[in-house]
Parts: sequence; C-alpha cells; structure tokens
Amino acid sequence: MTLQDDSAVQTDAAQTDTATEAHGVTLSEAAAAKAKSLLDQEGRDDLALRIAVQPGGCAGLRYNLFFDDRSLDGDLVVDFAGVKLTVDRMSAPYVQGATIDFVDSIEKQGFTIDNPNATGSCACGDSFN
Repeated sequence: MTLQDDSAVQTDAAQTDTATEAHGVTLSEAAAAKAKSLLDQEGRDDLALRIAVQPGGCAGLRYNLFFDDRSLDGDLVVDFAGVKLTVDRMSAPYVQGATIDFVDSIEKQGFTIDNPNATGSCACGDSFN
C-alpha cells in the first residue's frame, strides 16, 4: 500500500493512479515512513526526496536518492504521506514504474529501488542499464 496526501476528493484507487501518472515512481509505506522520520529528525519540511538517474558505474547508469531543497524546471512531484517524491524530467523515463522501498533487516538496512526498466546490473549492484 502506498500513502498519499491529496487535497482533491478522490477514491484511494484514483489517487494512486494520479500519482503514478505524474512520474511513475511509487514510494512504499515503509520508505515514506523512514523518509518522513529522517526529515522530522532534522526539523526540515522544506526538503523533497529526489531520485535521479545519472551516467556512472560499470553498467552505465546509477541512481541518486537524496533530500533536495531545489525545484528544477520540469520536476515531477508527488506527495506520499507528507514526503514529496521528486523526479527530474530527464530521469523520469528511466524510473517509470519503479518502486522505492525501505528494508530494515539483520542483513541490510536502507532504501531499495525495484525498477522494471533495468535490464541488467553490475556484479556489485551499484549501477544498471
């Protein structure tokens, strides 16, 4: 389930469809909660969680996931439970349909990105193509 705040009166299904159409990326409930917790710890409500795709790594492309106070021309923004998820227009085609999650287990902790557009990745898992 994804959490979204939307001032328009719509059903949950309609809200999810609207958010997905904006940039195609979904922020899971766990990822939204963790991002909100990090923002609350810093006392910042002016930052957005930005996902960007840039050249790099051995497979050709690399994700950057970070908090950003900038608003760039052409940014696509969707609010998930009080967390603004932002994608720039150049990265949007590469992350269409992706899901950002947060994993907290004995083996690992951190944000993960499940991207159906990634046809392959390097052995270390740091980049994709």
